[in-house]
Amino acid sequence: MTILIVFLCIALLIVLISVFKINAFLSFLAVSFVAGLALGLPPARIPSSIEKGMGDVLGSLAIIITAGAMLGKLVAESGAAQKIAQVSMNIFGEKYIQWAMVLTGFLIGIPLYYGIGFVLMVPLIFSVVYRYKLPALYIGLPMLAALSVTHGFLPPHPSPAALVIQFKADMGLTLLYGLAVSIPAIVIGGPIFSRYLKAIPASPLASFTPKEMSENELPSGFKSFFTALLPVILLAAASFLPMILSADSSILPYIQFAGNPSVVMLIVLIAATWLLGLSQGKKMTEIMGVYAEALKDIALILLIIAGSGALKQVLTESGVSNQIADYLQNIKAEPLFLAWMIAAIIRFCVGSATVAGLTTAGIIVPLMEHTHTNPNLMVLAVGAGSLMFSHVNDAGFWMFKEYFGLTLKDTFKSWAMMESIVGLVGLGGVLFLNIFI
Repeated sequence: MTILIVFLCIALLIVLISVFKINAFLSFLAVSFVAGLALGLPPARIPSSIEKGMGDVLGSLAIIITAGAMLGKLVAESGAAQKIAQVSMNIFGEKYIQWAMVLTGFLIGIPLYYGIGFVLMVPLIFSVVYRYKLPALYIGLPMLAALSVTHGFLPPHPSPAALVIQFKADMGLTLLYGLAVSIPAIVIGGPIFSRYLKAIPASPLASFTPKEMSENELPSGFKSFFTALLPVILLAAASFLPMILSADSSILPYIQFAGNPSVVMLIVLIAATWLLGLSQGKKMTEIMGVYAEALKDIALILLIIAGSGALKQVLTESGVSNQIADYLQNIKAEPLFLAWMIAAIIRFCVGSATVAGLTTAGIIVPLMEHTHTNPNLMVLAVGAGSLMFSHVNDAGFWMFKEYFGLTLKDTFKSWAMMESIVGLVGLGGVLFLNIFI
């Protein structure tokens, strides 16, 4: 009955948005109240649950998304996007530009959290799309597939890293196996799958439309690439420096402070204001005007993401994930496949890859120990399952839809399908490795 209620609530959300054309944020709020009542949450607790869900998701993303939008708008307005697109196309050519996007997404996806990488890479994707008149999904999906896979499979991302600890796996081996599984998942879910999406119309945010400028007006290649890569450099340094410093090092707290994603984005925005703004002859009032325009474009996106957080919190507090996991634990199946299936179903119902992964871990540990399943592969199996079935209760689904200007139907055909492909290919890779390890 619990699973049926969740399915009906998700169906109601889809109907409200796609059939009745009700604003997605308002639809999320309405369905969150309905879901809370139907799943037995005390009525007085539902509003606070919704507020907590909205606050939690915005608390972690608001600064990152707003600063990222400002950075992206400045990259577009300053000509840096045009310069980056020129250099990329000169190196790889239009024929291989998809693989340039995959490589970029994979490299920055290892140190960066998915949401940060998405916001930072969208301007680069759109610059190539607008400059060379290429289909947005054909160019964008390969990069985002790489970002998604690294987020779900590879430590030091939050969910895989936590699973390594809970399963008592080896971080290095998990990363090594994860790289082997990630590559085919990215290739099939990204460049190969996106070839079939060229006909889907997409209207990327006009905020990131690069201005056509003459060559002498463009910032240098160094300024353009350095500004775009600065977040990666800072976050990578914050991840790796603590590994070579002693625990009592006096500079460690400052590194941890400077490596916080929100702090990084503010540092990068300050640097970009100088490198792509003031040093290019722009006045401060002009730059602030660019930033204000960027905020207008992402206000609705923030509200929709907040709405998805509200629904996720209601489903989490109702105990849906634990009920489903307890039920599935009694099914007789290969432990790696069972873990993948539990994570996939919880992801479908709750909408969070991290919640799906960590909930599955608590259920599957006893079975893993009893069957002596390889803990490193178990991390990857759960990670693959947690990427499955991204849909309307997932913030990433809405970020992709709104940034690329897609209909709900086309978002299912592109984003949701890509996430399921990488989840299925990831499972296949894990089961294949299990034969030899």
